[in-house]
Amino acid sequence: MTKDSLFSRPQKPVPPFEFNESVVQVFDDMLIRSVPCYRELIRRQAQLAVHYHQPGTRIYDLGCSTGNMGLAICSAMHSSRPFQLIGADTSEPMLKVCRERFQSLNGNAHITLKCADIRDLEMADASVIILNLTLQFLPPSDRQTVLERIYGALVPGGVLLLTEKTVHIHAGLNELQQDFYYRFKAENGYSQMEISQKREALENVLIPDTVETHTGRLRDVGFKAVDIWLKWFNFASFIALKDVP
Repeated sequence: MTKDSLFSRPQKPVPPFEFNESVVQVFDDMLIRSVPCYRELIRRQAQLAVHYHQPGTRIYDLGCSTGNMGLAICSAMHSSRPFQLIGADTSEPMLKVCRERFQSLNGNAHITLKCADIRDLEMADASVIILNLTLQFLPPSDRQTVLERIYGALVPGGVLLLTEKTVHIHAGLNELQQDFYYRFKAENGYSQMEISQKREALENVLIPDTVETHTGRLRDVGFKAVDIWLKWFNFASFIALKDVP
């Protein structure tokens, strides 16, 4: 695993963050050191995917990046249980790594990887759709429409697993959450310059919502059962069920 040192030298100006070749090379290290509870998040979501998967339906990983989620699902799924996994991402460098990782898999997984914008991706017959740290990179005006399409693609009893970086509606608690997040990154070896430059690179690229906005949006598109199953300060993982009529 290559160490993330992308922002270890001064950059003026700091370019906007993008999922390019340089990011792909250090992506796993970046995730572990920048996303609290990342390993737990992936492990439990894979177990949830297995729990909610219905025979003959699809699992979608939207914003699949280098395939960590898909690999975890393949590992968690019983070897004799066939399933179809569709991963989509706009970054071809990410998908190149993802394809290489999936090539060595054996078993009954039928895997399709697509270089596509999830706003345009055709989806249907899904019992599990995963949206990890992806919605936050879309323009806020497009997020409701994406969730509407996800809801429409899910079969009754299907589930959306959504993880996002959030902001808090209360200014004081929002500052507290940010402070503890930067403390987390510093404890994982990032310098103050790296933290500052990464924050600048993500400005106007990653636009977070409040937990209330996420919950309200999920209910507005039709999900009746919505819960937060994992939360760490300004990171939240939601589960949203499409009820059986």
